[in-house]
Parts: sequence; structure tokens; C-alpha cells
Amino acid sequence: MSQLVTEYLAAGANRHPSAADWDISGLLAFGADRSVALWQPQGENLQGLLALLSGHTDTVNAVKFIPESSGIIVSGSVDKTLRVWNRDPSSGLYTCIQTLSDHQSSVNCVAVSSHSSRIFVSGAADATVKIWALDDQNVASLKQSISIAPRFFPLALALSPLAGALESYVLAIAGTKDIIQLYVQDSQQGPDFKLQATLSGHEGWIRSLEFTQESFTPTSDLILSSASQDKYIRLWRIHQGKELPAAAASADPSLGAFMPGKSLSNRAHRFKAEGLDFSATFEALLLGHDDWIYSTKWRAVGNKLQLLSASADNSLAIWEPDETSGVWVTIARMGEISAEKGSTTATGSTGGFWTGLWSPSGETVVCLGRTGSWRLWDHDLSEDRWIQGVGISGHTQSITGIAWSKEGEYLLSTSSDQTTRLHAKWKREDLFSWHEMARPQIHGYDLNCIDSLGSSQFVSGADEKLLRVFNEPRAVASLLTKLCGFSTSYQESMPDAANMPVLGLSNKAIEAVDDGQEIVNPNRQDRDAIDPASIVHKSTLNLEHPPLEDHLSRHTLWPETEKLYGHGYEISCLAASHDGSLIATACKATSIDHAVIRLFETKTWHEASPFPPLPQCVKPPLTAHSLTVTRLRFSPDDNYLLSVGRDRQWALFSRSTQDLNTYTQTSSNPKGHSRMILDAAWTPTIERIFATAGRDKEVKIWGMDDEGVDFSLRASIKEENAVTAVDFTTVVMGDGKVYLAVGTEVGRVRVYTLDVKKNFEVKEVELIFPSTYPFPEKAITQLAWKPESPSSTGTSKTAELAIASEDSSLRIYYIAYPSS
Repeated sequence: MSQLVTEYLAAGANRHPSAADWDISGLLAFGADRSVALWQPQGENLQGLLALLSGHTDTVNAVKFIPESSGIIVSGSVDKTLRVWNRDPSSGLYTCIQTLSDHQSSVNCVAVSSHSSRIFVSGAADATVKIWALDDQNVASLKQSISIAPRFFPLALALSPLAGALESYVLAIAGTKDIIQLYVQDSQQGPDFKLQATLSGHEGWIRSLEFTQESFTPTSDLILSSASQDKYIRLWRIHQGKELPAAAASADPSLGAFMPGKSLSNRAHRFKAEGLDFSATFEALLLGHDDWIYSTKWRAVGNKLQLLSASADNSLAIWEPDETSGVWVTIARMGEISAEKGSTTATGSTGGFWTGLWSPSGETVVCLGRTGSWRLWDHDLSEDRWIQGVGISGHTQSITGIAWSKEGEYLLSTSSDQTTRLHAKWKREDLFSWHEMARPQIHGYDLNCIDSLGSSQFVSGADEKLLRVFNEPRAVASLLTKLCGFSTSYQESMPDAANMPVLGLSNKAIEAVDDGQEIVNPNRQDRDAIDPASIVHKSTLNLEHPPLEDHLSRHTLWPETEKLYGHGYEISCLAASHDGSLIATACKATSIDHAVIRLFETKTWHEASPFPPLPQCVKPPLTAHSLTVTRLRFSPDDNYLLSVGRDRQWALFSRSTQDLNTYTQTSSNPKGHSRMILDAAWTPTIERIFATAGRDKEVKIWGMDDEGVDFSLRASIKEENAVTAVDFTTVVMGDGKVYLAVGTEVGRVRVYTLDVKKNFEVKEVELIFPSTYPFPEKAITQLAWKPESPSSTGTSKTAELAIASEDSSLRIYYIAYPSS
């Protein structure tokens, strides 16, 4: 039995205004693909995700904590369901205790009352809003279903007790129209919510609604904030009494200057509850954002209210009323202040902020950006300013490839979100935690594969016909040495940093500039013009902590040094030889003409040529397959190249002893599996042994026959689902066995031992998974054991396994093997 410990969990947040909530306990929950991710932003060790709660079968759109309920979470998903998650008080672990399937379409939003309440509300794309109640055992039951008329899709909900009423509630609903509907539950008239008012004034879809009380007095008025795609925030007052409240300062006619030709209506909408009179009136118009506003959140500071807003203009703003005039003004603004925003698919822009949240104390704010990363700011009371701190990041689409550096110091991951990210361990005193330390590549195509060429170089392939080679810049090397303790040898040839031209896809090497030095582009329309926002100053990466999202997306690019051409379609896979001299690549193919394997030399960066080189002659590519090659793997000594493909066969190419750049086919099995082969791996043993994984739910172990001529089937492992990834440890473990990790299309991971000495005996290792470990929600795309030194063969009793999945999550687990 082997213990498995979580080293690192990373996943990007879903881009939805309702996809996150921060509990009074300090725990932040957000949707990450199909999972609900848990994070402690103010934790002392600044680690990443604590857990990923799995259960939903599609993207999670809405997450809410039930106030004063010991941490109960309600999540809503595109899978049309709501899930209720309960926390075990003793262990702190969450489990799904109920699934609600009453909606007929994607759940877009969930609302809870800020006061102690057992009621929550959900809105979905079936144009209905449903009211639920929790009993004493935290079991939810449907109390009412509201069909919205006139029909629109709810995108925002807000729920609050009516001030002055004992047991009555007001519910605000808005979405794909420019109106807000107020439904009121009058406890004297029954449990149902009834439409009492329709608030108009916005000119675009409304993305966020939030109630708060004006003061701590139980009878104080309610203030409702509404954020819209018309770039404005409107405040509405719900007042108890027959007399209308005093006109709001922001209703001053002078504001008409900001909205030519438009008047600010202050019509009163009256209704009753528990025999009391109420009115809903327009209170204030907040002007200041330049793009859609996605979320607003209230905070009470003494007797003063503050409002946090997040906008697509890349800013997070804090509003409060002026003490003398009462006009709402911005007192702080965080995020991207510069007008130089760059391209949303390249460096320079975050693409907008999707949601902003206050911490329970109000001294910290976080926001979610387009890249799936969380930014964090802490309020410095002595200087009265907001200082950015360390947040978390992660991929937002399927992770298509991972690769450890040759020494295992860091892990590279590449994804369909068109980024390549470098993850490493931040070491300080007796603490350590994993973080994204660099974002070497931000591309315009979905990235498909990656491999390391050494400690400071890698190659990647994308949905384009070429491969790109990247070298580490001096600024990143210095940062990794400082924070992670890498023994990087600085080279004079290293450029300072890299940036991306405005209209280009290639990262260009640049020299860092002095802090006061200004760069002027003579021709801003030039293809190679420099985006001022991406200029790297010498002090930029002189950090005492992991890079913040600003640094990652702009200043940690690696310069591109080479492009490798030759394929006719999108690159499907690649592999670098262990000595770093060759790169083998293949592309997507439906015919034998394109299902070829090309070899590139890393000295000249040309396609490998015959030995001796012949005039005007290029070595033909390796042929064996008739459909797409799905994986290429060099043997540990690089004497063999293994290829597997969708045509169900594997092929083996051996290296020439005379010309180390020449490989010739020596063996193949056209019927290696009954369905397509998706992955392959070599054992680190002297004996020639490799494994293949197929959609036929089998892993097959192949070994060289007694004559040493051909490879034959030696063992087979049957799984319940299609096998999508396999990998062997890089050394023989302390018990004399080789360990094989197997991943399937449903996200399950198993580890097996292979005993070569005992007639290829295969046994499953009984793993003790951490309680917070849920298997990935989608297929495992790649498995990678951290490289071990060859000198540790036969002595190593621990290993680290990296797991990449289609659910956008990246996981690293530390495994301690039994001594016997």
C-alpha cells in the first residue's frame, strides 16, 4: 500500500460573473471547468488550490455559500443541475449531498440572502427562476417555480429580507433584457413570490444584482446595485413607508451632461408586504467604467457603504458616496489603468475582469480575469493603498501536453487555451509551494504538444504546420534561481527577455531597459512595432515572490529561436531525444502521404539528412503509418524510436550505429491493438520493453524476444475504459520494480508494478489517495513521472507524478512506496 500526497493542484476559473463566492470562513470557491475549486486566498503558506470537487458533468456557471450554514455550497452548471455540497466538521472535507435536476436548461445564476436564511434561488436558460428551501438536515426542496414574462434568460439574481418586515423577502431578477423585475414574498399572503415592480433605465443586458442594507438598523432601507453591459451601474432604493425617500444626489439634472438626450427617471414603484407600504425608486447612476460591467459586491464600512465593481475594461473599482455631496465616486481603482491594452489573444491585455469579491474582513479583494487567473490586492492601512499580492492561475482549456525539464526542476504544460506555462516550487525557509513561474508562450493557435530540450530550452507544436523552439531569457533564469534555488548557469548569449510584436506570433528577443528609459515607436502600424505595455524594465522581475498575473502575461515570455517546417497539417505529436540532438514530429493525417515522421537536428535545426550528406538530397521522412501518429517516444538510450497511431499499429525504428541521425524501421505490428493506440512509453530497464495504450481498454507490454530480433506481447492490463495515457518511472524503484501509471478517458489513474525478472509480472499498486483527491472530470491527456538521476536506480522509494487532463486541471502527486 502506497501513500499519495497532493503536491500541486492548478485549474483556471470559469469566465462567468456568478462562478465564485467567498465564505466568511475565508474559503473561496469557484467553478473550474466541471469542478468546484476551493482556495484559501489568505492562507499563510500561499499554496494553490486545496481541492477540486467533482460531480457536475458540464461547466460550472454559479457557486454560492449559504450564509451561517457551516460552509454549505450550492453550485449550478450547464448540465442543468444544482448540487449541494456539505462540509464534514471534523475533517473539513466536502461531499455532494444532493443533486437537483428540476431545471430544463443551463443554470446561470444562484442567489442567497446575506442574512441567516435557509432559502436560495436559481435561474436558468429555460427562462425560469426556482426558489428552494433547506430543512434542518440541509436537504433542499423546491418551493416555487417562476416562469419569467416577458420571456428572457436570467443572468443575475439577488435575494434579501424586506427591511421592517418579519418574514418577507424581495427577489430581484435580471438578464437578457434591460429591465429588473422585483418579486416579493408576503408572508401573510402565502409562501409564493409575486411580481410587484419592473425597474427600467438600463440599455443593455444586466449581469449582476446585489442587495445590501443602508445601515445596521433593522428598518433601514435596502439598496440594490445593478451592473449592465451599457457600462453603467445603477443603484435602487427600497424604502418602507408611504412617504417617498428624499431624492438621491445622483439624480441631479447636471448628470444629463454624461448622457445626452436621456433623462433619469425617478418613478416610484409601490407595493405592500405584511400590511406595510414599500416603494422602489432609482437612487444613483455610477459612471466611470469604459466597457461592460460584470459584477458588483457590497461592503459595509462603519456607517458607510462601499461597492466593488469588475468590468471588461480591465479594472476593478471601489465606490463610496462623498461625505458632503452624497455623489458616488471612485476611491480606488486596480487592474489595467494604461490605455495600451494590446491584443486580447496575446500579451498586453487580460481581456477584462469577470468578477470581483471582497474578503470577509474587507481588507482583501480578488478578481477573475480572462486568463482564468485570480488577482489579489491587500489594503495597506498605514499608506491607505491597495498592494497586489500573490494569486493563483491555471489553464482554462484542455491541457494537451506536459513535460518535465531534463533535470526535473520544473514542469512545462501546454493547452488548447493557447498558452504554455512553467510551474515550479517556490522555496522559502521551511515553506514551499508550487506556482506558475513563467508563461513562455502565448500563441494564436491551440497548442498540442511539448517537450523539453534541456534545462533552458523547449519545443512545442500547435494547430499550425510548424514547430517552434524557445530559449530561456536571463530575466526568467534569474527569477527561478532566486525563488526556486535552480543552479542555472547564466550564458552571455541569453537575451534579457522577450516580447511579441503587435501583429506577430513569434516572440522576439529584447534587451531590458532602464526604469526611466522611454521607448518610442516611429511607426505604430509596423508589424514589428513594440507594444509599450510589453516592454521589460530591468527591475520588473526582481521579485521576492512568484510573478503576478501582470508579469506572467507580459514579461515572462521566452524568445523564439527556431521554426521547424515540413509538415502539411496540424502538428499532432513530438518527442525530443534524451541527448537533445533530435526532435521527432508528426502531423494529423488521413493518408500515408502525410502520416510520416520527420526528424530534425538540434545543431543545425534542419531536417536530418543522410550520412554522408549528398548534394541536393534530403533524407525522406520515416513512413509506417496510414493515419495520424498519436505519440512518439525515444527509448532511454535513444537507440530506438517508437511510434503509435490511430491506424492501430505501433512501429519501431532503430538508430544507425554509423549515422546517429538516421533511423530505419526494424519492427512493427499492424494489429497491435483492436482499436486506435493513443499512447506509449519505454521502461528504464536495460531490457527493451515498452507499453502501448489503446481505445480497446488495454495496456500491452511488449518485450524483445529471446533472439533479440523482434518484439512480442509479454503482458496485458485490462481497464474498464479506454486508456488515453501511460508512463513509466524513469528509474527502477527501490523494490527492483518498474512503476507504470495508467490514465483513462474517464479521468481514472492507476499505478502498476512491472517485475521484469519474474516473467513480466504485473500488479496493481494499492494507492491511498488523499481525501481531497477527486479524479479529473475528463480524460487524462498525459502522464509524466518526474525524472530521477540514473544513479538512484534501485534506491529510489519516492516519485512525483504529473497528471494533465481535458478538464483543464494540472495535478502533481508525491508517492511514497512501501519499503518491502
